Amino acid sequence: MNSWTVSSLVRIFPSTLPSRNFRRVIDVACNERFSFQLAVRNPDSEPISVEVAAGSPPGWTVRIRKVGYVPVRHLNTETPDDERDGAGCIPGYVPDPLFDGSQIMVPTGETHGFWFSVLPAPGVRPGSRRIELKVKVGGRIVRRHLVRFRVHDVRIKPRRGFSVTNWFYVDALIDQYETNLFDGKFWRLLSRYLENLVAHGQDTLYVPVFTPPLDGVKRPSQLLRVSRKNDGGYTFDWRDVKRYVNLARRSGMKKFEWCHLFTQWGAKNAIRIYEGQGADENLLWPAGTRATSQVYRRFLADYLPALHRFLKREGLEGVSFHHVSDEPGEKDIPGYRRARELLVEMAPWMRVMDAVSEIAFGRSGFTDRPIPSIRTALDFAAEGIPSWCYYCCGPRGRYLNRLTDTPLAKIGMHGFLFYRWPFEGFLHWGCNYWYRRGSREMIDPFSVQDGHGWPNWAFGDTFVVYPGPDGPVDSIRWEIFGESLQTYALLQTLGVEREDSILGPIKSFEDFPKSESWIHETRRRLFTRRR
Repeated sequence: MNSWTVSSLVRIFPSTLPSRNFRRVIDVACNERFSFQLAVRNPDSEPISVEVAAGSPPGWTVRIRKVGYVPVRHLNTETPDDERDGAGCIPGYVPDPLFDGSQIMVPTGETHGFWFSVLPAPGVRPGSRRIELKVKVGGRIVRRHLVRFRVHDVRIKPRRGFSVTNWFYVDALIDQYETNLFDGKFWRLLSRYLENLVAHGQDTLYVPVFTPPLDGVKRPSQLLRVSRKNDGGYTFDWRDVKRYVNLARRSGMKKFEWCHLFTQWGAKNAIRIYEGQGADENLLWPAGTRATSQVYRRFLADYLPALHRFLKREGLEGVSFHHVSDEPGEKDIPGYRRARELLVEMAPWMRVMDAVSEIAFGRSGFTDRPIPSIRTALDFAAEGIPSWCYYCCGPRGRYLNRLTDTPLAKIGMHGFLFYRWPFEGFLHWGCNYWYRRGSREMIDPFSVQDGHGWPNWAFGDTFVVYPGPDGPVDSIRWEIFGESLQTYALLQTLGVEREDSILGPIKSFEDFPKSESWIHETRRRLFTRRR
């Protein structure tokens, strides 16, 4: 039986062969969560278990999880061979979901892994530490391993000035767990997912006050209760919106995105809004109603002031982001402009942000905070246009991403890259999109990672959390992404200038260091340069 320690920035495939133990000392701040792995390979099909030796180190939290594997049918397109993880293993099984547990049945001739997430004890003092692992077969200790790390006299402060949102799909929660819309089961599950998002560095949450007009005709998931009045107007019941926001705040969310008010890719139409909350799918107007039609103007005349009152009453006005239409192209500028002008007329208080990647949008000023793709984001930064950044399905190739064949060290660079330029936030569309592309058909996330949309939709782009029986199951990609945001906060805590030479190798979202060794060495330099 073979076992060896492995960095968390390296995937362990079933075909991975034994190697030497991970020898690098892990450098961490005194309040920083970090991770590593243990790989095991057995010539016989016997259960293998691991445990942390008592008191190593005392008072620390060590969570042990089994690395799960999901079938990935193809390598993603456009990526050069030297930046693919899984060449020779894909098509095949890829490590991604993490299941709580400390015992694995390892089939003959295969390698499997354990994932260790570690949080220092409160009040830990700086210095060298180690964790001792015991590997058991049949209850008998057969191996011992030491993982060494160094705690530095740095306490990372909360991240400031950089928002992070991964769109959370309430409809997927309702369908996956078969809740009766917003029943008690729904709210219990939602709480667990929101806590998970915050634990991974997310601070901004999409509020489905209406069913989000994103990626096809979705299952109604409208928090706001809407009723018609006899005079043709509308009344609103905000109780579930308030409950959603309050629950999010208790979970640690700080900011909120409000539903896009016009259809995706150009703002051509009014969005689908239902009577009540959509249980009977009775639309207030026909699908295809034009964006600036009188019927929609009449609705917005009632809704927008009501929204403004709600935001002020709940103390949300200064922490809210509003959307017009998702991902309009340059050809859609006239329609987008008409929709934006309508909102300026009816809600002059509203500031909007949208995923708009053409620099023409940034120059026009139609969008108060543009969110360009990382393919063009540096063009916005070069012109001094305040903006966020995002990626969705692409760009691929050498660009930053977090797909199932993106090397984990490359995923671990998110925090460094976000910090390198003065972007104000990051948006990703796929937190938990567990559907066939553009439909209401649920998929099994443990066997489908592309929404059945490959090659246009990449494997690993549609979600970062899996649905567990009672809440979220983390992916390795999600863990590394969350840890990378700690690096952003570390750079900020240490007061590192964006032009500092230590960040000099980071040239663009395409040209940047992508090795495990660079990350470890740079973090070590950051900690030791303070002395």
